[in-house]
Amino acid sequence: MAEASGRGLQRVTWSVGALVAAVADALQARFASCSVEGELSGFSRASSGHCYFTLKDADGAAALVRCAMFKRAASLLDFAPADGQRVELRGRLAVYEPRGELQLVVEAMRRAGAGALYEQFLRLKAKLEAQGLFDASVKRALPAFPQRIGVVTSRGAAALHDVLTALKRRAPHVEVIVYPSLVQGAEAPEALVRAIQTANERAEVDVLIVCRGGGSLEDLWAFNDERVVRAIATSGLVVACGVGHETDVTLADLAADLRAPTPTAAAELVSPSRQANLDALGALAAALTRRIDQRLEAAAQRLDRVALRLARPADALASQQQRLAWLSHRLSVAVQRSQTRQAEVTGRLGRRLLQAGPKRRLSAELHLDALEGRLRSLDPRQVLARGFAWLDDGQGNPLSSVAQLHQGQDLHAVLADGQAQLQVRSVLPDAAP
Repeated sequence: MAEASGRGLQRVTWSVGALVAAVADALQARFASCSVEGELSGFSRASSGHCYFTLKDADGAAALVRCAMFKRAASLLDFAPADGQRVELRGRLAVYEPRGELQLVVEAMRRAGAGALYEQFLRLKAKLEAQGLFDASVKRALPAFPQRIGVVTSRGAAALHDVLTALKRRAPHVEVIVYPSLVQGAEAPEALVRAIQTANERAEVDVLIVCRGGGSLEDLWAFNDERVVRAIATSGLVVACGVGHETDVTLADLAADLRAPTPTAAAELVSPSRQANLDALGALAAALTRRIDQRLEAAAQRLDRVALRLARPADALASQQQRLAWLSHRLSVAVQRSQTRQAEVTGRLGRRLLQAGPKRRLSAELHLDALEGRLRSLDPRQVLARGFAWLDDGQGNPLSSVAQLHQGQDLHAVLADGQAQLQVRSVLPDAAP
């Protein structure tokens, strides 16, 4: 620090660091501990655990102060800070010397006006969740190709402009029907319910977007109203909800079939991209054309092969003639071989027959002689020739025992050279042995 004199006055020239340090000392002495209430904005938590954010004036004045909450103090929080929340901070004012900026080093934080709303939000969320309004099993899929899309929001809202812009860009062929409604204030819940019911009664759209832009918890409170949540949950139309910014979560988001982080994202999710569909159709058409060309080329190749075969019928005829000649030759050879084998068999059988004939004749003659001898030996005339005679009672009954005879009986006798009539003079039986 340098000094200068003039007419008894001293002027002090500060270095930047000294000036910032002096201001910091003055602030620390005057505002060593203070409490301030406002709305969180730009809240972020660094990997080190320190939190950085801006505290805006809750009454809408154009005033803000940068804040830093170090890891030790942040670890004592009993809630998750988020943009738009109204909080009460306790800390000390200081100067961040590298940039010469005023900042509030926060030592404690609690929910302020929005705290009561947040508690109410949690209680209502638990109640509706217990009733199954948020179950994933009741969520319905978005229609793949909607022809009409309904939008429930305020006519003058920036969200409507964002939705219409996104739909015009992605799906200009899709018709959009707006069901105007208040989206903020005490009358907003009833207006939202009425707009959703109107869309269901008219049943002229395929999917319904319920949306509005960002804001504080109080600004978005209409979408946490139980009437609105039940109207969305019981809607016959598929509902996509895009309320606030990506970090904002309302009960309407949880009850909808699809939660989108922003109104623009809701429009993009419910509308298929016309260009993407055209590209997909183009790819399918190209693939179909390639497939048809391949089939035509294959058919043309088969036709060429068949035409080539038909163009030379003499070759096919010559081939068949060669095959016929070969089969004829095989048949001739087979017939000759068969005739030769049959001739050999016939000759062999003939020779066997010539050899077997005399033997069979001689054997038959010998057998015949034997039979003749046996027959001759049985001839009664041969027996009579040996001195025997045949006696019968004259009636042809043979006599073989003296018991058949009686004295004076007439007999008839047959001898070897004639017959005789005899009479029994006496019967002399043989003595018993």
